[in-house]
Amino acid sequence: MRILFVAMVGSIHTARWINQISSQGYDIHIFPSYYSGVHPELKNATVHDRPVRSAFADISVKQRYSLPWPFQSSADLANKVFCRLRHVELARFSVPQHQRLARLIDKLKPDIIHSHEMQAAGYLTLDARKNCRSEFPPWIMSIWGSDLFLFSRLDDHVNKIKNVLSLCDYLGSECQRDISLAKSLGFKNEMLPCLPMFGGFQLDKLVKLREPGPISGRKLIVLKGYHGWAGRSLVGLRALELCAEKLKGYKVVIPMADASVKLASELFTSKTGIPTEIIPPCSNEDILKIYGRARLSIGLSISDGLPASFAESLVMGSFPIQSCTACANEWIEDGKSGLIVPPEDPEPIAEAIRLALTDNKLVNGAAVLNMSMAQERLDFQLIQPKVIEIYENIIKGRN
Repeated sequence: MRILFVAMVGSIHTARWINQISSQGYDIHIFPSYYSGVHPELKNATVHDRPVRSAFADISVKQRYSLPWPFQSSADLANKVFCRLRHVELARFSVPQHQRLARLIDKLKPDIIHSHEMQAAGYLTLDARKNCRSEFPPWIMSIWGSDLFLFSRLDDHVNKIKNVLSLCDYLGSECQRDISLAKSLGFKNEMLPCLPMFGGFQLDKLVKLREPGPISGRKLIVLKGYHGWAGRSLVGLRALELCAEKLKGYKVVIPMADASVKLASELFTSKTGIPTEIIPPCSNEDILKIYGRARLSIGLSISDGLPASFAESLVMGSFPIQSCTACANEWIEDGKSGLIVPPEDPEPIAEAIRLALTDNKLVNGAAVLNMSMAQERLDFQLIQPKVIEIYENIIKGRN
């Protein structure tokens, strides 16, 4: 079976999904939906259309280059030479990305095309489909995060989304909310089972990364650090400031913080005396260890699907406080295994933080419930065979 993924090659979510099938003997190819380094966890795949070699890629990953060069062994050197000739206007010789993808589809003739994420990969695949000369194979479109929930409400995107949904053969999603949205936007083909787009967790290994003892004994608070078009971590900092009297003895850690959040965290510490730590880019295992030491985790955004950070908090025992604009309500019981809050109002978020910091029975009980949920819906050993079955069933249907 030959599968061509159109996806973010630098994303750990892409790597984890593909690694679920990389040991099955499939011929796996990836066309980048945008350019970045190849994620080091990606295994047993061929990455196409790379301008230069990604030095940190796993040895099992083959890299093919975008420059039309007759000898693959010297393509890397040729790319570097041409990239240094900055005075030459190479852009006029370039081929648009969707046409390069179309050429690759015609050349590879994959059995399945699988696009991960709508706004880059989905639109790109849609444009490539119009330029393919060969028969277009069965097309899976997997919804990530805000693909439908936010972008389908924007004038510049709604028609493109409808076009993708009208032409893709299968649709993957993480929650029932997106299934309903897709149907309302015109999708009429086959819905795949709801599965996390970042794949499953090796729960037996992750449990060993958790700090021993009750969750109520932990002294860390994790605040997801995004603040931009969707993330609202500055609102989270304001909420923490409103309940600063309950934070004595705790430390706030902020992964993935941008410049505005770093600045606000310094001002927060200066005003309240509560220490904060900005977590620089690090391995996913290090992030999981942080969640494994946290009493509670706060994730706020105006739109999301199933946030990986939310799932990681469930697995690592950290009590989740999650904005109502994600799919958290399909995973936890509000007030029992977590708390669901509005993303832009610091007052109710502060009340949720106070409750999570003062009710030991709540956070300890939630950790038990959430681990049970993780075993049922996030375990790699359960998700992997479901993913394999998706591809096998599509091929059987095609044959």
